[in-house]
Amino acid sequence: MKGGKDMSERKILVIEDEQDLAELLALHLGDLDCQVTVAGDGHEGMRQAFARNWDLVILDLRLPGPDGLSICRALRRESSYVPILMLTSKSSELDRVLGLELGADDYVTKPFSVSELMARVKAIFRRVESLQKRTQGGAKPLSIGPLSIDASCRQVLVNGESMPLTAREFDLLLHFARHPGHVFSRAQLLDSVWGYGHDGYEHTVNSHINRLRSKIEPDPAHPEMIVTVWGVGYKLETRPQAHAA
Repeated sequence: MKGGKDMSERKILVIEDEQDLAELLALHLGDLDCQVTVAGDGHEGMRQAFARNWDLVILDLRLPGPDGLSICRALRRESSYVPILMLTSKSSELDRVLGLELGADDYVTKPFSVSELMARVKAIFRRVESLQKRTQGGAKPLSIGPLSIDASCRQVLVNGESMPLTAREFDLLLHFARHPGHVFSRAQLLDSVWGYGHDGYEHTVNSHINRLRSKIEPDPAHPEMIVTVWGVGYKLETRPQAHAA
């Protein structure tokens, strides 16, 4: 597949302690010609997660040993990015929200249909491949005000100093930078940055906006770069005001 991996080259880690479900997922992901590895608890899942480079981690939040949130948090502390699809129960809305805010790419609520999960997996791969195509070819870093954003190595400089961002914070900032001055509603940001399936989680956008401001704004309480357009949403100012020292 030009510009992206063939499905047979995709390596997926499934971290799930329900053996029957794990085997079912492995069977259907294998039908997509993906290479699937299964870990049955949090300890093995954590070890496998860092043992190689994965194209996707499917992660149950309720695990013996380190839970899914701990594994998600550990993966998002790494500089390299791996997509994470969470498996949650209907009663774990708080965990679902925390997982999204920690940087999970999507979630599926148990019980779920296999066709729904396969659709989510394919959507994540399409989104990652689209991003990879846009960052191939040595594109120059985007520069807006004090920001320099290099999509190819996922690095952000603020006034020349490197600023570590989580994977989702980076994706959010990059989306703004590619559409400077454009106002996005929370629903539009969820659709473009998080992908479909997050209806009702607009507060997740608020949380990420606040954390992003705390890292890139001179005065996060009075943002000059990522600004609120009341009643509509947010935009990235193309000419943020210089902040006096």
